[in-house]
Amino acid sequence: MQRALKFAAIAAILGLAACSNDNSDNDKTEEGTDGAPQEATETGADTQAQKVPDTMTDQAAFKAENLAYLEENKNKEGVQVTASGLQYRVIESGDGKSPTAADFVTVHYAGRLIDGSEFDSSYKRGEPATFPAGRLIPGWTEALQLMQVGDKWELAIPSEIAYGANGAGGVIPGDATLVFDVELLGVMTLEEAEAEAQKQAEAFKIQQLAFLEANAKEDGVVETESGLQYRVIEEGEGKSPTAESQVTVHYAGTLIDGSEFDSSYKRGEPASFPLNGVIGGWTEALQLMKEGSKYELFLPYHLAYGERGSRTIPPYATLVFTVELVSVDS
Repeated sequence: MQRALKFAAIAAILGLAACSNDNSDNDKTEEGTDGAPQEATETGADTQAQKVPDTMTDQAAFKAENLAYLEENKNKEGVQVTASGLQYRVIESGDGKSPTAADFVTVHYAGRLIDGSEFDSSYKRGEPATFPAGRLIPGWTEALQLMQVGDKWELAIPSEIAYGANGAGGVIPGDATLVFDVELLGVMTLEEAEAEAQKQAEAFKIQQLAFLEANAKEDGVVETESGLQYRVIEEGEGKSPTAESQVTVHYAGTLIDGSEFDSSYKRGEPASFPLNGVIGGWTEALQLMKEGSKYELFLPYHLAYGERGSRTIPPYATLVFTVELVSVDS
């Protein structure tokens, strides 16, 4: 899963602006909070992060506290301050290449608020991250261009060159100073990043197709003309939906290595959605089921998220779902 996610990240940022809110490539399946299959958004954010201030008085006090932190931090031994207000301290020095804003960088990092609340960490995810250096918050873009491969720095980023007065995602408060430990592990040009993504994509695609070929031979697995594979766990006795039906289901979705990316079971309630508003493999499979049925589905990429993948789904990924058809609602 770690290699798949790294590959997915590289592929996604080659096609979309990193750190943007452009979801135009997810129009195949995502139906809002009631759609299915819904993806688990992989932010790495720690929900224990500092509470966002909720009054003007609290906000003013929070802003003053963060400015005071920067004022104190800049006087610590080894801390350097740039013209933008970025503060950094060298923990370890490397001697490799420095990136430009046009390059892709591979980094390990951990981010926290000034009270120590961690909101993101590639270390906890067990895999470094790759991004375009010029499409991150300004404090990161500036700092990365000052670093060399092999460097490990501590950054203190004022809100003006981070997420500003609005904060981000309900996790980072407005006016928050962000503190990061950052290791610069590698630098790639756009061309090198494209070549790496293509190489990984081909290897991953071959692996996914090999899984389906072997799985088709397993006891109880049925393969349809489209390439959908399914196995009946329990057969129900109710009615079957049509492609235009509204259905209610319980489900869990994983990649072929067992990594779970979504689960209505974990959310504690089934999902309802129009059957013609989800990925093709679901639309086909649910019409084969009756109310009360429970199937295991194996969806080839062309019946799932395709060659581009999605936020937490790598391109060319085979998806495995356990699905219970609770009811046909219309």
